[in-house]
Amino acid sequence: MKRGPLDLLIDLRDALLAPARMGQFLGVGAIGAAVDLSVSSLLTLGAILPAEWAKLIGAEIAIVLMFLINDRWTFADHGATGAVPKARRLVKSNVVRSAGLLIQFVVVYVLTRIGVTVVVAGTDLWPLITLPIAIGCAVAVNYVAESLLTWRVHQSR
Repeated sequence: MKRGPLDLLIDLRDALLAPARMGQFLGVGAIGAAVDLSVSSLLTLGAILPAEWAKLIGAEIAIVLMFLINDRWTFADHGATGAVPKARRLVKSNVVRSAGLLIQFVVVYVLTRIGVTVVVAGTDLWPLITLPIAIGCAVAVNYVAESLLTWRVHQSR
């Protein structure tokens, strides 16, 4: 029996809304966020780089780490095995997460320029506060893009 467009949309919905996978993705994301925030904060507080550039470096380190964990755990039953397919997925993951990274960069850039300060013990913490806000803005984009484009969860049904 031929499947119609509605059937395909239902498959997509079911693939994306898999509770266990979403939980794993969010757990891996929490690890990535901790790494991202640690690196970004150290680079920002140490006055090594402006917040938006520190964000790029922290995010890229986190992206590679999250890919490795997601590939072994969250999406372990998706994607071909072997070094070449894994390398392709890593490159694809970096490309699809670029949208999320762009969202984060813009959020940090805008929020650090709106004139808000949160001074605690003589240190303006506002640039640091913008970092988790930026991560939150990118989570949904990253989950959908990784699920559909990197690991193609909808094609395994």
